[in-house]
Amino acid sequence: MPPRTAVPWADDPSTVRPMLASTAPAGAPPTLESPRLVYEPKYDGMRVLVHVEPGHPSADVRLWSRLGHDKTTQFPDLVRDLKRFARSLRRGALLDGEIVALDEDGEPVGFQRLQRRIHLTGAADVERAASTQPVALVLFDVLRDGVDDLRRLPLSDRRARLETIVGNAGSEQVRLAEQSAGDGRRLHDRAVTLGLEGLIAKDSASTYESGRRSRAWVKLKLPRRQEFVVGGWTEPRGTRRHFGSLLLGYYEGAGRARRLVYAGPVGSGFTERDLDRFAERLSERETARSPFTSAPNPPERPHWTTPDLVVEVKFTEWTDEGVLRHPVFVGERDDIDPRSVRREAAAGGEDAGRPAHPSGRAPAASASAPQRRPRLAPRGPVAAPDGSIVAARVTDRAAMGISPGDRPPAVDPVLGLVIEQLDTLERARRNGPVVLPDGSRLDVTNLAKVFWPERALTKGDLLRYYARVSPLLLPNVADRPLVMKRLPNGVAGKSFYQQRAPDDVPPGVRVEVAAAEAEGETPRLVGGTLLTLLYMTQLATISQDPWFSRVDEPGVAREAALDLDPMPGVTFEQVVDVARWIHDELETLGVPAVAKTSGASGLHVYLPLAPATPYQAGQLFCQLVATLVATKHPKQATVERAVGRRGRTVYIDYLQNIEGKTLATAYSARGNAFAGVSTPLSWDEVTRGLRPEDFTIETAPARFAERGDLWAPLHGRHRLDLRAALDRAQGKLL
Repeated sequence: MPPRTAVPWADDPSTVRPMLASTAPAGAPPTLESPRLVYEPKYDGMRVLVHVEPGHPSADVRLWSRLGHDKTTQFPDLVRDLKRFARSLRRGALLDGEIVALDEDGEPVGFQRLQRRIHLTGAADVERAASTQPVALVLFDVLRDGVDDLRRLPLSDRRARLETIVGNAGSEQVRLAEQSAGDGRRLHDRAVTLGLEGLIAKDSASTYESGRRSRAWVKLKLPRRQEFVVGGWTEPRGTRRHFGSLLLGYYEGAGRARRLVYAGPVGSGFTERDLDRFAERLSERETARSPFTSAPNPPERPHWTTPDLVVEVKFTEWTDEGVLRHPVFVGERDDIDPRSVRREAAAGGEDAGRPAHPSGRAPAASASAPQRRPRLAPRGPVAAPDGSIVAARVTDRAAMGISPGDRPPAVDPVLGLVIEQLDTLERARRNGPVVLPDGSRLDVTNLAKVFWPERALTKGDLLRYYARVSPLLLPNVADRPLVMKRLPNGVAGKSFYQQRAPDDVPPGVRVEVAAAEAEGETPRLVGGTLLTLLYMTQLATISQDPWFSRVDEPGVAREAALDLDPMPGVTFEQVVDVARWIHDELETLGVPAVAKTSGASGLHVYLPLAPATPYQAGQLFCQLVATLVATKHPKQATVERAVGRRGRTVYIDYLQNIEGKTLATAYSARGNAFAGVSTPLSWDEVTRGLRPEDFTIETAPARFAERGDLWAPLHGRHRLDLRAALDRAQGKLL
């Protein structure tokens, strides 16, 4: 039990400082696999401690930066949401998290967009910025729960308390940080692919060391980026206004021996607003003497300034002369003490731009280009001596004019050349390796083989479809054991199920034994990477069929599903009617749900389950809902198990919610005559006139590019409160 203190807690919350992470020492990056570590995304925002106290008529909410500056008035929208959040709490709490800017899809983006808000002081300006640039609070730790000081508890216990506090009270603006225990490979790969700032590796047994930079938390930054002190600026050239570049430095030594070491200039990445704002602040701080130990000699005339401004810069590497290569301004950091700025070592050593890849291979990269959302270029494929189709180089999304907050194009450029390689091999009727964005290779064969005779679609068409939609599909199969239904001669040939992974899978394809199957020792393919997805497709596995649980959590269902299966002679309109009735019941019970076509003749309704929900609990709830609908509409719906006794009804199958059973996941292709795709739907689309045949591997990608990820709510924060919903459902049955 944590030590108890008298209200209002031993410390004034405004005097408490957050625990800080260390940078991995040169040559010794944290492993991405360790049973002692948990891994979290490194969010690119503003670190804050949050005091939340329930009260009437209004809750008390306050925000402090890591230096103790009060940020409450700068985020009125977040404060309003925290007050709603506080109404669900029985007692106050002191929480640790990061304020992040959100893009148009509600996903965290870079610090630069948050910077538009953090320097405003006028109430009207603050509210105007809040309406144009939304933010969220991502919570990853708790210091106080009621009168309980939790800082001496291990991180794993604090995380459990935090999950209890956030529970179902979270929202789009108040979120729980993602965390992966023991294995950070998936988060690392996603951070590399999506251009995230990096990861934090934390010792699960660590206590909370207020105000200290601890080795128990270690940063893995991608690519190189850190904070620097501004010591001067240069005259502008050409049409540039105010200044050409900022002159940067970092401190070495301590006390009287502290000295500011020159790190080079940064002249790119500034907006017109940045130039205007810095011009005023620099002129106020101009001094006659250089603050650097050794005065730099830039090509343009320098001006010197008092070194009390801190900026964040991303760059590719340090040169042998000790200056930054290809620096780009990210934003100003008024939440960091200039005296604390030191040169940070690379996670993988001085010459490494990012941590070592889990496979032991470095992802394909240019030596000089920052690796944020890499794409393969040029547009045309290039043949390597071994016959594979490879990229000439990798370049940056920013070079294409795509900012981190922009919606991805219909075909993400990082996947464009993968599709081109497959197309080139198929047209040449050649077998050969295809190079994937992470540098791995996959041998593909028989791409011109027809899989769908009625539509003249080939194995190559299926591989290209999965490459195109992989950003949408892969989160649905990540860390899930997969069952393969293989159709080596296409949909007109015989099929067979394969549970066991092949003995000779390519390097990088994940194979594991689910913990519950340890005695049977059935090694299974585990989803989550483009390599595994395309490898299964190469084996003529048309659909992607994951378990409802992760491989490391057997018995714990992440979602539950109702499978609507029409009996012969039943129209799809009747399936739609049954789905609507299910939705009506779920709405009455306050249960979130998402719908999709099965890709064949039915519909699926999925329910997101709270953490640690056993399969049996999800199945029981689905049985109650199915029984409610079948009881009210006996001529249209049934839960009868005996096929011969179902009649012309829609069978609501709740028995899919058994460990080891599978359904085709969202965005999966299907092995039927019309090349259907299991397509997520908004509930407004679940109406008469809906046709499964409208969604095929040919037509669905354009819809996905237009509508976005309609399946994302299944992985969101609004999850089923099973106990409350079961109580309400049982009341309706009695």
